[in-house]
Amino acid sequence: MSLIFNIARRYLFGKKSTNIINIITGVSTFGISIGAAALILILSVFNGFESLLSGMFNAFNPEIKVLPASGKTLTISDEDLAQIASIDGVKAYSKTIQEVAAFEYKGSQKIGEIKGVDKNYGEVINLDSFLLAGQNKLNVSKIANGVLGIGMRNKLSVNINDRLSPITVYMQKRKKKLIGGKDFNSYDLYPSGVFSVKSETDQNTILCSYEFAKKLIGYDTEFTALEISLYDESKEESVKLSLKNILGERVIIKNKIEQDEGFLKIMNIEKWVSFLIVSFTLFLVAFNLVGCLWMIVLDKRNDIAVLKTMGLENQGIAKIFFIVGFLICLIGLLFGFIIAILLYYLQTKFGIVGIPDGFMVNAYPIKLKFSDF
Repeated sequence: MSLIFNIARRYLFGKKSTNIINIITGVSTFGISIGAAALILILSVFNGFESLLSGMFNAFNPEIKVLPASGKTLTISDEDLAQIASIDGVKAYSKTIQEVAAFEYKGSQKIGEIKGVDKNYGEVINLDSFLLAGQNKLNVSKIANGVLGIGMRNKLSVNINDRLSPITVYMQKRKKKLIGGKDFNSYDLYPSGVFSVKSETDQNTILCSYEFAKKLIGYDTEFTALEISLYDESKEESVKLSLKNILGERVIIKNKIEQDEGFLKIMNIEKWVSFLIVSFTLFLVAFNLVGCLWMIVLDKRNDIAVLKTMGLENQGIAKIFFIVGFLICLIGLLFGFIIAILLYYLQTKFGIVGIPDGFMVNAYPIKLKFSDF
């Protein structure tokens, strides 16, 4: 086998009878290098966007979220809540109510989501770290205060410094109305702050107190989700198992990533479709390799005759040219990896490929993963 490998290596790197064969070999190697580099960079860009955007979504997601397995609401007894609080690793929990509502402010009307949070919410999500203006006055006074996503603030043109002008929140009544009664509940909410988590939440959400949301929607002991923070994320699986033992099959338990699984699925579909397109291009480029090997075979016809005379069988000759093709591919891949790593370094260091103004970053995010290679 070492003799066959040495012959293949000499055929690849040794002098050819015509210079055109060297050129064709170089083109084949270069094509494979560019294709391999393109595949790595495409995966890296999608990895970068996935890491960037999921990180922003995750910032407003609790470590664990408990949702009803069926219907829109769940009810958990005080005894079960006490057991949840005593689970090893659980830092705090917060009951939340989230529902679609209509908002009106000085003639401007928009549809969005109202999210009621209780007094423990600050221990689950550090809302103050996301505030852009104003204060978080949820659950601290008898006045119904609200904290708006920056997108919703802009849509309604809300002035949070105007404490005399409330946002009127409208909610469809759950129970059938009396004859002549209204179809909806409406209550006033006074804006006290603006937050931004750089996601869709900014565009459609207004936070309010838990009691305000209960009154608006007409809930009693029901709520839509239980959001839980942990002391140590490494205990996530054991906490999820304990929650399942306490609450049974009536709930769905999701971690940070699973709460954005729809977004991640779309990202993965786009990622692998792009990968397949470039892979097909690389497959077409690889046909240059067939022409390259055929030219080398023609160039070495006399050598092949000599090798047969010396006793080398057709199978051994085929192995020689198989190894030649393998070496061309290997060299092309190695150069491709080097090109990809070099461009990765330039992009992360200098941002050579920028993004137009208005996006959250100035250059395409990029992230290399060993598994992509």
